[in-house]
Amino acid sequence: MKGVLLFGHGSRDPAWRQPIEAVAARIAARPGAPVVRCAYLELCEPDFDSACAELVGLGVTELRVLPMFLGMGRHAREDLPALVHALQERCPQLSIAVLPPVGEHPSALDLFADIAAL
Repeated sequence: MKGVLLFGHGSRDPAWRQPIEAVAARIAARPGAPVVRCAYLELCEPDFDSACAELVGLGVTELRVLPMFLGMGRHAREDLPALVHALQERCPQLSIAVLPPVGEHPSALDLFADIAAL
């Protein structure tokens, strides 16, 4: 079973989560969608470990992790790989693919340019 984890920084402000959760809802609404969850590094729940434990508990065997960051900062470059490494140690049967930060995807860059040029 395939799963997607949208991984963001987190914030004390509950409104901050809305865009990430909206992406999760759009993924889940697609026909044949993978199981999708959101996880946060700090300041809000669920954290990475809890969300991954839920996905594994649901039977996910292939996990795609999408960092919801604009670029490859410290959290995507250092914190996330450490979390993924620990997850892989706990769940060696789990196939994990970590995607580049969402803000570095060419489609996102084109969209940002389109929004700014309007």
